[in-house]
Amino acid sequence: MRAPGAVMALWGGCYCGAVRYRADTVFDAGYCHCSICRRISGAAAVCWFSVREEDFELIQGEVAQLASSPHFTRHFCPRCGTHLFGRDDLPAPPSVGSRLVSAMLGTLDEPDRVAPRLHQWWSSRVFWVEQADGLPRFETGLIPHPDKRRSRSAP
Repeated sequence: MRAPGAVMALWGGCYCGAVRYRADTVFDAGYCHCSICRRISGAAAVCWFSVREEDFELIQGEVAQLASSPHFTRHFCPRCGTHLFGRDDLPAPPSVGSRLVSAMLGTLDEPDRVAPRLHQWWSSRVFWVEQADGLPRFETGLIPHPDKRRSRSAP
């Protein structure tokens, strides 16, 4: 696994193969425990990775959209339903310089190339989730820039 900001080409897509994407230069990665992600995925948490908008390209197919909150739009395959990525509809944070695309880590062709670095919305997790992975836990979705935090896990 490479450090945040390391340039690498990643490819991914949906279950049926109708939609494909390419992503470069991972900005961050983590687990989300929010109730919306849990409900949409049907899982106790989802794994995501984010890239700057200019480092993400849809290379095949078309996606359907769902505005799952007032500021976040999710994109999924209209054929098989795979939740592929989401975009924050708010302006880019100054510390990032660009809007981010958050893709589902499990949709990567090689998911082992990106490892989660944090937990977000820890306060919303299901009660039986207790992970001793050493990753930082953030009670809400407000996550410090990767350069401003230190992981409790050993690299």
